[in-house]
Amino acid sequence: MNTLLRAELLKLRTVRSPWLLLLAAALFTTAGAIGPVVSGDDSSDPATWSRSAAHAGLAALFSLVLGILAVAGEHRHRTVTDTYLTTPRRGRVITAKLVVQTAAGLVVGVVAAATAFGVVALTVAVDGGSFDAADGGLWRTLAGSVVWNAAFAAIGVGVGALVRNLAGAIAAALAWIAVVEGVVAQLTGDSAARWLPLAAGQALARMDDSGLPQLGAGVLLAGYAALIGVIAVSTTLGRDVS
Repeated sequence: MNTLLRAELLKLRTVRSPWLLLLAAALFTTAGAIGPVVSGDDSSDPATWSRSAAHAGLAALFSLVLGILAVAGEHRHRTVTDTYLTTPRRGRVITAKLVVQTAAGLVVGVVAAATAFGVVALTVAVDGGSFDAADGGLWRTLAGSVVWNAAFAAIGVGVGALVRNLAGAIAAALAWIAVVEGVVAQLTGDSAARWLPLAAGQALARMDDSGLPQLGAGVLLAGYAALIGVIAVSTTLGRDVS
């Protein structure tokens, strides 16, 4: 397993797409975190800080794509055959990808959280306000955002293993986020929709007061990641590589 983990880390470091996604996540977080202040919100209000910092959680969309690329990207470039020839035990390969990509999602989350923190501190300073770096609400939002990124990276691995076509996997994941959860919310109301993955992530980043408690949202999202991972491993064992 250690060899597989090192191999996945090597792929992650030497391929260009993870670095581009990390940069995109940081830029997205910067633009989003500035938004509340630009729209006229009080930059000295701790609630504004949390709303700005929550964009670090939305960077989980990039972590999701990163996880998908780890599996579907190998099918796209036909390198998965060499991977499975080197290690025929496919379950261990997917497990290694889950571990490494979850860690990568954590890194994306930490970078996004640090970016959001810096943007919040800078905007408050520019406005001449008083910034409390120890504000508990801000740090809970940042911590939840990091967990959201890690969970979505793991979910991305599962989606990539289930839908091995790269474009199809990314389209399916984004369609779920952009369309399916919204439709479910309209049909069943917030009481049911809050149990879905995106809603759980938003609750983790404290974006929606009507959602689950932060701790409960974290447990739910981890459960989704574990369930999709188990399904991905089990289905990969019985499918042809090509």
